Amino acid sequence: MEILKILGQRLRELRMERGMKQREMAELLEMTLRNYQRIEGGEINIPTLTLCALADYFAVTTDYLLGRSERRQ
Repeated sequence: MEILKILGQRLRELRMERGMKQREMAELLEMTLRNYQRIEGGEINIPTLTLCALADYFAVTTDYLLGRSERRQ
């Protein structure tokens, strides 16, 4: 699904802008490293609450994370 790929790409970009490692993101989200890698790789969907938490953490909209908007705010 294209949305999952976009979500993964945007998460990767935002994570790298903050200079964070995938392991740090996994710890922040209280999940395994492999599970986070699968999210960034566009392989699996995430719960709505996790999507909201990520949007809040990176100060972007959920629409931006999902590729529904190019505007971060």
